[in-house]
Amino acid sequence: MVHDRSSEQWLSQGSDTEDISTLLVRLVPRLAYFAEVARHEHVTRAAQEIGVPQSTLSRAVVRLERDLGVTLFARTGRTVSLTPAGRTFFSSVERALAEVERAAESVRADADPRAGKVAFGFLHTMGSETVPGLLRAFRADHPMIRFTLVQNYGEAMLGGLRTGELDLCLTSPVPDAPDLVSRRLDEQRLRLVVPDDHRLAGRRRIRLAEAADDVFVTLEPGYGLRRITDDLCAQAGFTPKVAFEGEEAETLRGLVAAGLGVALLPPPAVPRPGVVELTVTAPRAAREIGLAWLDGHPDTPPVAAFKKFLLSRRGRLIPTTDP
Repeated sequence: MVHDRSSEQWLSQGSDTEDISTLLVRLVPRLAYFAEVARHEHVTRAAQEIGVPQSTLSRAVVRLERDLGVTLFARTGRTVSLTPAGRTFFSSVERALAEVERAAESVRADADPRAGKVAFGFLHTMGSETVPGLLRAFRADHPMIRFTLVQNYGEAMLGGLRTGELDLCLTSPVPDAPDLVSRRLDEQRLRLVVPDDHRLAGRRRIRLAEAADDVFVTLEPGYGLRRITDDLCAQAGFTPKVAFEGEEAETLRGLVAAGLGVALLPPPAVPRPGVVELTVTAPRAAREIGLAWLDGHPDTPPVAAFKKFLLSRRGRLIPTTDP
């Protein structure tokens, strides 16, 4: 009953005088000391084991008990034994310290110069050919570096940079935001993709205005390629009539093959039957590809190495595929 009353007193005092986060700031540094004394049930041996003065260890444990409002040890000279409350607390503290140790080991491993990890985002349209080629070339000199790969549209990847989900991303258009750093690496020509029985299918080059009366299949609003499509059509003097909106370029190419519209798309990794891809001469149809990262965010050695590699590929990121 004494333990119950002291616990209730601590909870009441804690709620009246300080929030739990303030309390934790004081408690956390003392937990490792408490755990060592609990393992040995002897203050002197525990102090020798971790290399701190016995007085320091004793004071830390006393302060921990005072902050908790609970007696953790029964004392007989330098020998101590855990109280029932102390055993309950020790069990939880051991699990917490083990989790902290695992977390520390994980971040150390991710930052290892030889075998660390890079969280890398890129556009869906770069996933079948461009990014695998980049990774193959990079890993020729860094064979043990690991990657977490995230394919997404541009705005989602920029959000991933801001939340720490991503270290780097290849995106388009190249972002211009005060909290991000971006570098233009290359550009990719876009083509007007039409069904193979379309009235323009016999041509190799067209002006985009010639497709003003066609219906378009496009990516959904929020995708960079959708914004570029809308801008190019506006430059050509029309607003596209959108019949279908999707999330992936090859799906759009399939819709074109089915005769459901035309689309402005980057070249495919593998030619798609049922469609003809036309070079757009006016306006100039291209999208810039850039590398982005969070401003002021320190790079781990593997991230720094991969960033340097990508920046060295400026002008050589996208193969030329125009006829």
